[in-house]
Amino acid sequence: FLTSYTPYQPEIAQGTLQYLYEFQTQVANLTGMPVANASLYDGSTAMAEGVLMATRVTRRNKAVISGGVHPHYVRATETVVHAVGVETEALPAAVDAEADVIARIGPDTACVVVQTPNIFGTATDVTKIAEAAHAAGALLIVVVTEAVSMGLLKSPGEMGADIVAAEGQSIGNALNFGGPYVGLFATREKLIRQMPGRLTGETVDADGERGFVLTLSTREQHIRRDKATSNICTNSGLCTLAFTIHMSLLGETGLRKLALLNHEKAVATRDALAAIPGVEILTPRFFNEFAVRLPKNAAEVVDTLASHHILAGVPYSRLAPDAGLDDVLLVAATETTLDTDITLLAKALGKVLAA
Repeated sequence: FLTSYTPYQPEIAQGTLQYLYEFQTQVANLTGMPVANASLYDGSTAMAEGVLMATRVTRRNKAVISGGVHPHYVRATETVVHAVGVETEALPAAVDAEADVIARIGPDTACVVVQTPNIFGTATDVTKIAEAAHAAGALLIVVVTEAVSMGLLKSPGEMGADIVAAEGQSIGNALNFGGPYVGLFATREKLIRQMPGRLTGETVDADGERGFVLTLSTREQHIRRDKATSNICTNSGLCTLAFTIHMSLLGETGLRKLALLNHEKAVATRDALAAIPGVEILTPRFFNEFAVRLPKNAAEVVDTLASHHILAGVPYSRLAPDAGLDDVLLVAATETTLDTDITLLAKALGKVLAA
């Protein structure tokens, strides 16, 4: 990819355009969708763009959001869509109730938004939700905050998603103290003209050789602002390139092995914590994250363990202070988690809770 130049001049940007094309192919395969764009800022803004896209497609003005969607994603989406008059109904936080959105679908519903695995780690087959949404003329948006999970779980496309908004950070990109990240966005082919962001297509040059160009450009930089699908740009291109290289090195087999390793470590962590008196495992089905209920305030427990150089997880109250779930702790385990880490966490947590 030696021609890393802005893709507006394809004559001197074939390197950039080629890796964006490969990125789109990888994201489409990962999500089980026919088409993907060249990325967005991050998962939360991808969700917001998905809601706006659904309102354009259906000509309706309301989004129903499940109680399992990450609270920060909900807040970011509300900030974006409320500014243009789109109504949202966010259901109360719930560990395993993605299907509750079905009862909230009405004639004014443009889309329902669900997340799997959700903020509590619960993995859900959303096929029935897709059927209910489609029967009412609404779209289904599936949010995925952990891209590696799609290497093991049924893809959103297989379950009937119309739009997939995901965070790709865990593939090839560091946490970077909160960013920049890489938003993944995929949809059905019939909806492609309403998809936000850049789209790279394959063509031939003057000599008949394979080449790449931007196509179907509908951002406000390219056409009249009132006719544009979005004013959003792609993410930092370096993040997309890192994602593409990492995925290319992993391959399909490597991604599945990576996903299995994540799940195995999470199961081992779950088993270790479940053996601690007073700890209740809340998440029934999970990939690499799960929620537990503690007999003490979760934030205080996390602070105590942090003072002993142990990062126990994220208290749910940090994400949603008013949810009334101050005793809930979110725990994650990845391929980098060692067996000694799990033992150390369980032993230290047991001591803190017994004190």
